[in-house]
Amino acid sequence: MANTFTSLNYHVIFSTKGRERWISQNIEARVWSYLGGIAKENRFHPKLIGGFDDHVHMLIGIPASVSLSEAVKLIKGGSSGWIKTTFPECRAFAWQDGYAAFTVSKSSIPEVEEYVRGQREHHRTKSFMEEHRAFSQKYEVEYDERYLFD
Repeated sequence: MANTFTSLNYHVIFSTKGRERWISQNIEARVWSYLGGIAKENRFHPKLIGGFDDHVHMLIGIPASVSLSEAVKLIKGGSSGWIKTTFPECRAFAWQDGYAAFTVSKSSIPEVEEYVRGQREHHRTKSFMEEHRAFSQKYEVEYDERYLFD
């Protein structure tokens, strides 16, 4: 085959530093849009971005030529400074080191989209830590509890 063709979709989750609640409903639409803009600028394919006050969920397609860690680094790095300068109340904003990411098959995209859209409702009953543990268990990701929420 002369070219490379891939469909590499990921559900990426990352938190604010210390899980501080920086992303209020007043600014979330602009933050999600900005994250999507960074993704598009880097030739990624943001399908849906959402989250809650202290974390982000991204359903994103990433080309095979870019590693997942590089994609997340570009998105987080490109957005933290913008958040600090755009929203005066967020001058001390930072993203937490690390992230969680899970592959998503084309047939599962609607299910993940529904999950991302329902974040505000979902977090009325479940904390980010509970959510993260559930994903890690569902996808059989080994983790050390001591380092999970630094």
